[in-house]
Formats: sequence, structure tokens, C-alpha cells
Amino acid sequence: MVRYAAAEDAARPPTVRVSADPAPNKDIGFLLHPDRREPVLWQPDTCLVVRALAPGKLTVEVMASQDGGSTAATVRVEPLTQGQPASPLAQTTGGRKSSLSDLSSIRLRGHLTGLGDQAVEANEWLAGPSAPSRIEGIAIDWPDKPGDLEIRYAVKTAKPQPASGRAVGLGSFAGTRGNAMSIVGVMLEISGPAAASLQFDVEAIFLGAPAMRIIGKRVVASGPTGREPLVGLRLGLENVPATEQPQAKSSRKPRASAGGVRVFRNRQKSKEQVTA
Repeated sequence: MVRYAAAEDAARPPTVRVSADPAPNKDIGFLLHPDRREPVLWQPDTCLVVRALAPGKLTVEVMASQDGGSTAATVRVEPLTQGQPASPLAQTTGGRKSSLSDLSSIRLRGHLTGLGDQAVEANEWLAGPSAPSRIEGIAIDWPDKPGDLEIRYAVKTAKPQPASGRAVGLGSFAGTRGNAMSIVGVMLEISGPAAASLQFDVEAIFLGAPAMRIIGKRVVASGPTGREPLVGLRLGLENVPATEQPQAKSSRKPRASAGGVRVFRNRQKSKEQVTA
């Protein structure tokens, strides 16, 4: 669901137009109100549904309603899901039963500059290679988390902020919203008795740098100089054999690169791409 959540100028809100990229795209369709013929949202608190048969891209175009008008709008892309059925398969993790569905219920939420709040499932990209966008803040949700497991995370902002570097627990938001304040570093750590056979599998993209993959119980990621904005993040948690002693490792992946990406805003018209 593509939802027009808010506009800075409530009296003369900008118009939001959604289209498939490239257009036409037979794999992406729009479910509209019977009285409408185009995927256009005219004001906040409106929405439309996108039906995607295969991975693809959406172009979200925000246009001022008059010359010199505002193009500041919050547009959210929210997946419609019925959840995952409980898996009968289970394996021992740290002295307890941890089903495969326990790990798949993790969700990563983030606030993207110009796009607002978005949420993705485990091992899915928030922004990322196909739709890079500056990430201002993140939160992690895990409703099936074992009671004897703790996850904490923190972000470093481009400029000094009270929230910069402060570790928070699951469900808490780390970073900023709507301040165009990019994240330039991220830290995640897992602890507790149930963490003995679990580790993070994280990929991060910082502007102008190749994607990096880090595996371990404590993950710290930043760009080459520590000042590059985070424009893509994928979070996964996986079981590892109890006999192994996982260590954090980092590798560069040439297949995914954010080189040459620019994120900008134009006062008359702004355009962003998101993954469908």
C-alpha cells in the first residue's frame, strides 16, 4: 500500500503521482478507487494499492500544487501481509527451542529522507542497491524474541545529536525523523543465553562505497571516511552450529554498489524510487 501520510503545507498540499519504472510494466499494476483512472494521491490520508507479480521499482513523484509551493510530503510504502504460519520445524538454540518462524518475524523499520517511514521483513533491503535513499533512523521489531535474548543497537548521526551513539533496545527508534540528518554509522549487538547459536548477517551501503557484509554477534558498520550517509541496510539473524565460534567478519561485495548515487530535492518537483 502506498499511503500519503502527511504534508508540510496542509492548506496547499503537493500532489503525489506513483508509476511503475519502467512504464509500462506488466508485472506492476495499481488498484484504484472506481472513480479514479490514474495512480495520483491528491491530499494526505489517502492511499492506493500496488500489485507486484515480480520485483520491480516504483517512481514516487511529488509535485507542488502551485508555483513556489511546497513539495515536502511523507509517503509510506507499507507491505500488506497475512504473516507466516507457524513452522513445525525447530532446532535447539542456546538450550531452548527456536523455530524458523522465530527468526523470520524480525522487522526493520526506518525513516528515509523524502519518503518517510518504511518497514521491511528480515533479509529484505531498507532502501538499498535498487532504491538507495538516505536513512535517518531505524528501529527493530521482533515479536517472537526469546525471553533470554537481548538485542541492542545504536546509530551515529552526521552531526551531533542527543540520540547519536546511544544504544536502545528492540522496538525503540534510534536516530532522527524529518530532519534530513543522515546516519553515518550503525552498531548492533546480541547477548544473553539464547544468543549462543545466533549471529547477525548484515549488509550496509554507504553513499559512494561498495556494499559491505558483516557477520557476527556484534556488528559495526560505517563508510570509508566515517562521514558517508547510509543509503541501504539489510538485517538478518541466523542460526549457527553450536560447535562453531562465530567471529565478526567484513567483506566487500562488488555486485552491489552505491557509487554515483545522488539524493536530492527540488522545490518544484521531487522524484524518488522505491522497491516494489
